[in-house]
Amino acid sequence: DEQHFIKHMLAFFAASDGIVNENLVMNFSNEVCWPEARAFYGFQIMMENIHAETYSLLIDTYIEDEKEKDHLFKALETVPSVQKKGDWAMRWLSRKRGSFAERLVAFAAVEGIFFSGSFCAIFWLKKRGLMPGLTFSNELISRDEGLHCDFACLLHNKLLRGAGENVIRRVIAEAVDIEIEFVTKALPVNLIGMNADLMTQYIQFVADRLLVQLNCSKIYNVGNPFPWMEMISMQGKTNFFEKRVAEYQKAGVMDSASLGSVQQRFSVDEDF
Repeated sequence: DEQHFIKHMLAFFAASDGIVNENLVMNFSNEVCWPEARAFYGFQIMMENIHAETYSLLIDTYIEDEKEKDHLFKALETVPSVQKKGDWAMRWLSRKRGSFAERLVAFAAVEGIFFSGSFCAIFWLKKRGLMPGLTFSNELISRDEGLHCDFACLLHNKLLRGAGENVIRRVIAEAVDIEIEFVTKALPVNLIGMNADLMTQYIQFVADRLLVQLNCSKIYNVGNPFPWMEMISMQGKTNFFEKRVAEYQKAGVMDSASLGSVQQRFSVDEDF
């Protein structure tokens, strides 16, 4: 059961980053004139490519059967639970679907809500001391997604004509319903020993936080049922430099004795 959950969750992640990037390349990058926003989208496209590569490598590593691997890589076509979320996001790729502001909110929901349940499930695995490679890479990715969501809210709030509170609340509520169905019915979190009711509350909590960031009133008015997610939930990026700075090294510190033969080797085939 746990393997089934993790496989299909990774399949969703691998597919969804492609949808987000398609929107950035085809729409948002061309629709904004502010150089600062375009610069951010350039970085975001790079980050999403790294995320997609990471999830693809995880699937490649965990799944040995080639047919199953192919099935998961084509999850938008082959896995109904992933397909429903993907269809909702892809509908917002069309500029006819809504104004720039409305689509900005929709993709904030994709990155802020559609990922929230799965991120929470992976941190649950981390809490249990399972799969350190998956949980560490996911921790870094979740910070990036939090940053992307924050930027979408910031940009929306600077627009002269935002999406309007009624539209925002409708879009967020739609995303919440789809995500709750995903983690309680389609790919239920009880497969990994999590409480579905608490997960539902957590998704609602994340949605309320997103609404507040968009200067709207809350819909659900619930607290965070997972205290261990408080430092991660959409704010995890804030301590990034504080946490990682100790790992930086001055040039020349790693001498040939510590590097051995690695220092002399050059490869163009590395994943990163």
